[in-house]
Amino acid sequence: AGGIYTKAADVGADLVGKVEAGIDEDDPHNPAVIADNVGDNVGDVAGMGADLFESYVGSILAAATLGAASPAKVVLPFYLSAAGALCAIGGYYLVSTNQQGSGWNVHLGSLMWAMEKGFYAAGVAFTIAAGAIVHWLFEGPEGQKIFACIFVGLVAGIVIGKITEYFTSFDHAPVISIKDQGYTGPATVVIQGLSVGMFSTVPCVGVLAASILLCAWLAGGYGIAIASVGMLATLGITLASDAYGPVADNAGGLAELAGLSSDVRQKTDSLDALGNTTAAVGKGFAIGSAVLTSLSLLAAFKDQIDLPEGAFDVCDPIVLTGVLIGAMLPYLFGALTMLSVGKAAGEIIKEVRRQFREVRNTNGFTLMDAIRRASEGESIPPEEDVKPDSDRCVALATRAAIQEMLAPALFAILSPLTIGFLVGPRCLMGALAGSTASGCLLGIAMANAGGAWDNAKKLCEKLGIKKQDIGKACIVADTVGDPFKDTSGPALNILIKLMAITALTVSPLLKSKGDWETWRVGACLLAVTASASLALVRKGALSWGAPVGKAKSEPTVVAVDSAVIGG
Repeated sequence: AGGIYTKAADVGADLVGKVEAGIDEDDPHNPAVIADNVGDNVGDVAGMGADLFESYVGSILAAATLGAASPAKVVLPFYLSAAGALCAIGGYYLVSTNQQGSGWNVHLGSLMWAMEKGFYAAGVAFTIAAGAIVHWLFEGPEGQKIFACIFVGLVAGIVIGKITEYFTSFDHAPVISIKDQGYTGPATVVIQGLSVGMFSTVPCVGVLAASILLCAWLAGGYGIAIASVGMLATLGITLASDAYGPVADNAGGLAELAGLSSDVRQKTDSLDALGNTTAAVGKGFAIGSAVLTSLSLLAAFKDQIDLPEGAFDVCDPIVLTGVLIGAMLPYLFGALTMLSVGKAAGEIIKEVRRQFREVRNTNGFTLMDAIRRASEGESIPPEEDVKPDSDRCVALATRAAIQEMLAPALFAILSPLTIGFLVGPRCLMGALAGSTASGCLLGIAMANAGGAWDNAKKLCEKLGIKKQDIGKACIVADTVGDPFKDTSGPALNILIKLMAITALTVSPLLKSKGDWETWRVGACLLAVTASASLALVRKGALSWGAPVGKAKSEPTVVAVDSAVIGG
């Protein structure tokens, strides 16, 4: 819901404000700018925090479940999490920089190092603490293997973060190549960004695959689970870096809204220049941790249902059917969330255009009149200025976000239940494996493509070409990428973990069950799913149309000084 809120507001503010009206991103005359700033916190702080906390708790539960036969293995993830929290707090005190607030000319590598000092210090401290804890709880080679798995998980998280930084920072070739495609229009920018996002899956999957194989060789399923605990142990400082992006962005927005001096804006621009990269790194870390957590929960589910060896042969039609259905679910989930953003953004766009035409002050000046005067550099007296109705856009975004999340939540919870009870645990096992693999690749590609498009737009701002054709092309591509990186991509992390934890929760009811043995319960769940889907269609939450009432006919579009505004 947070991702739908923030991107509906962001897309509405960008398309009508920056592309059509040609005003700055945080111009106070844009009715959607407050909703956009609120949405940054709802999506990138609260939403990402909930996502990573789910991975954090899920990894602990999976490790404790898989280690149930050994008291030391049960308590280890809890001790590691406590030690990691303390190390993350200690790493916070090392975050500092000597860079000056020189606007877009700031060196991103130096700013990134200011934060990475804290990450690495927390990682080193946690490694020492984990070694001491493992030495205390285990003896001999077993302890060494478990410690190696913890270390592998920690390093894998750092490496995935650096890979994400390469593909999304405007200091590197991928983002620069996207910006260069702007000379030929928005279409080629979108194509280039998609290719960058898809290519970024290769190194990320390589790191994950190597980590999984190594940990499985060292300590089996428990090794993978404890590696995910190691990756997430210093979550506090990792999540803080992700929250840095929207905080810096909002600081710049408030400076623009308040009309503060240029030196203040230079400082906020310096901070904001790094914000998209840290947010993208946080999303890459979230996807990697979600995959390891899901695999751990998958191993715990297999352990709980107690089926004989060989029951999960991928060549078996039942298992293969589950894999295909599971691989489809992330695409369904992504389609629903993207569709939700499009519908909600459409309502906000219509509202912003209406206010540009109809909102007037006591002197009869419209909001569009004030925008024209401000764009020409004219100083508008307070009595002649026009204030937008920002509350209306906030209300639209809030209502649409809550309503549009009903359908994705319904399918995420009922899908594993229906598959498990209708066909059986073997089909459900295949579905969980398919959704994890498909969701991992789609999530990485979406998050990195969106982050790269966003920083291509930021690079245009740095070069002073944001109002030229190349800059407008990158803005259009960034608008496409907004729901990629902040709605659908992060939502896939939640999907694969929610399916796995739902399956683990009902595993006692499926223990030792054969295929089709509980089909009556599954048929009832299928009927519930179909009935709920039909109700959502009738309500408008699951449809191709607009979510907030029936769309009215759009006003005639007229050109005003090179800006296209509904008139």
